[in-house]
Amino acid sequence: MGGALTPVEPPPSEPEFSEPQFMEPLPGQPSPAASAAPSPRAVFRETSAAGRTVEVPLAQLSVELGHFYPEDFHEGAGALAAHFRRIAPWAEHSSLGALAGAAGRLTRVSTCLLVDDYSEPDALPPPGVVLPELIAAAGAHGLAIDYIARESACVENGRVPLARLVEKALIPDPPYGTNGSRPPVHETGWLCNGSRSASTAEVPAMGGRTPWHPPAENAARRHSVFLDAELWTEEPGPENQLWSCSFLAAVWQLLRLGLLRARGETVVNPVPVDLTDLPDRWADFPAIGRMTPRAAPFCAYRTFSALGTAYLPVEHAVRVILGQVGIDPAALASTVRRAAEEGLSVPAEPADRLTYLFLSR
Repeated sequence: MGGALTPVEPPPSEPEFSEPQFMEPLPGQPSPAASAAPSPRAVFRETSAAGRTVEVPLAQLSVELGHFYPEDFHEGAGALAAHFRRIAPWAEHSSLGALAGAAGRLTRVSTCLLVDDYSEPDALPPPGVVLPELIAAAGAHGLAIDYIARESACVENGRVPLARLVEKALIPDPPYGTNGSRPPVHETGWLCNGSRSASTAEVPAMGGRTPWHPPAENAARRHSVFLDAELWTEEPGPENQLWSCSFLAAVWQLLRLGLLRARGETVVNPVPVDLTDLPDRWADFPAIGRMTPRAAPFCAYRTFSALGTAYLPVEHAVRVILGQVGIDPAALASTVRRAAEEGLSVPAEPADRLTYLFLSR
């Protein structure tokens, strides 16, 4: 993904202006082009107001065939084969076409999986060991893996700090009665979907005890399902911010939906991988490796993820996070428009574009 641009803060300076764009003269007035001096009706625009958002190639459905931790590879090839055997019936073309909203039509589907090289990088076997096992196990059950991504790439993708980019785009949904007494999410690293329980830790001297009240979900339907998700923890060392699985999974979903931009440029640039020349370190593997030469695009209008039930609370947090991220409106509108041109309906909200299959052990 080396083609992405690094998001940087512009230096403080006077606004830059584009060349004047002359409007049509009013009846009886001379043409402004006939005079060297700008017309009073010349329109000046700041260059920052003329930004662009590139469009990315889109499949109709992105299918995640799994999210693998280091321990998943320690159980041997049999465990990998069992995983793909269980999800194979759900990856049939007719089923995927229905999920994409294109039942009965030729569907552009790409498959992917995520390898966790972030939480315990030293525990993960090298790509030369892991990738042939994954591809062979999937192929034995009729599944082709088009793309393999590193979870650490959701933190920093080449020159683009993706996790920080999404964190800065968070716009928390404040519950009714919020008074600003709790520090913002950018300081605490916690994001919730409603109002938390009242704190009784600090009681003024000679004051009455603060009555307890339960947490409440914003826009709850009769009863609340309250969630308070930890986005990161502070750790010792130069890279002291350890991003949570939930937050990186939210970044991962935004990447698959093609909704992340850095200064208007795409941050998704899959790199072809030669299976006969795999690197010894995951750090040398592309952020997103393209394993199939003629694969459909990595990004898609909708995503479908086949995961174990252990990921259910994680994906609940993902949906809460996505509901409070300020997405590039041009990127959002573009995907809705392009889907409509193909006769497909795509929800406006990113979280509503996600579909899951949770498998028990």
